[in-house]
Amino acid sequence: MDLTSYRSVGRSGLIVSPIALGTMTFGTSRWGASDADARRLFDHYLDQGGNFIDTADIYSGGRSEELLGGFLGDSGVRERVVLATKFGFNGASSPLDTTGAGRGNPNAGGAGAKNIHRALDGSLARLGTDYIDLYWMHIWDGVTPVEEIVQTLGDLVRAGKIRYYGFSDMPAWLAMKAATIASERRIPGPIAMQVEYSLVARDIEREHVPVAREAGMAVMPWSPLAGGFLSGKYRQGEQQASGRLSGENPFGDSKFSDKNWTILSAVREVAEEVERSPAQVALAWALRRPMVGSVLVGASRLDQLDDNLAALSCKLSVEQLARLDVASAMLPGFTDSLTSTFIRRMVFGGHNVQGWVEASTEKA
Repeated sequence: MDLTSYRSVGRSGLIVSPIALGTMTFGTSRWGASDADARRLFDHYLDQGGNFIDTADIYSGGRSEELLGGFLGDSGVRERVVLATKFGFNGASSPLDTTGAGRGNPNAGGAGAKNIHRALDGSLARLGTDYIDLYWMHIWDGVTPVEEIVQTLGDLVRAGKIRYYGFSDMPAWLAMKAATIASERRIPGPIAMQVEYSLVARDIEREHVPVAREAGMAVMPWSPLAGGFLSGKYRQGEQQASGRLSGENPFGDSKFSDKNWTILSAVREVAEEVERSPAQVALAWALRRPMVGSVLVGASRLDQLDDNLAALSCKLSVEQLARLDVASAMLPGFTDSLTSTFIRRMVFGGHNVQGWVEASTEKA
């Protein structure tokens, strides 16, 4: 497997590399990449055959989009690249934004039609393009009706300003409702969901992954290395002096739990067996999960990017994958009990009955 072992994004005709280059690091001073390093990362990813670039309007206060716009314009590769960006956050409340844009204006955030159009126009200008290939709702605002979101984004697809759209960080029910509304009204619907997913964050398997399978949406994991935790750079009991998880960060200390240290220990053991880095093992696991389309990775240096891309050639045995699954398994929840073998046998009079989706997933 390599970056040109392309995958379709859900039930669509959009074709992307199995690893996407996330650009949150571009233009970010504390733990990110300088302008020159960002350009090197961009060029190197494309040189390796990658075609999927992911950014957002709030990354570095819009600087990430501006840098990408310059890179795309200079290199002349716009048609080759699948370009994704996001809307949803009000810049005034984002720790990554330094412009103060949106301060005092609640309509400069959220998923309402007014903000979607405002945000898209801004992104198009910064990126120096007249269309976005995949437009993400960065987060659901908890206010805007699903009908309004689907209608607005569907209209933008029909207008040619975006080619496809997807949802990030939303309830599973909202994604399913959006897909259903779009299908019933015969308007473009979401083709993917971008959610946190890694060996230490598997809770989406309860609701989001089944929704993705039912609705034909790809799962695009963000933070597949848990903010760098699964890279093995952190040591239990030691001061976290540098890195994404040091100092003020969105995760706080949540990744440094006893359970997660146990998972990391299993990752390190497998990494030693296959003579690979822990990061490659963690990414190789994510790349093989059901419904996963493309895995997002970020980097601030070329060696980090190369280490991540090498996960595409990391081969794990069935037994090694099973050990990682066991080490990272979630405690059973309510929805798990509803689909247990015991309950199903009760429903079908003591018989084992397998649904067609389960059977096709096993064959895959």
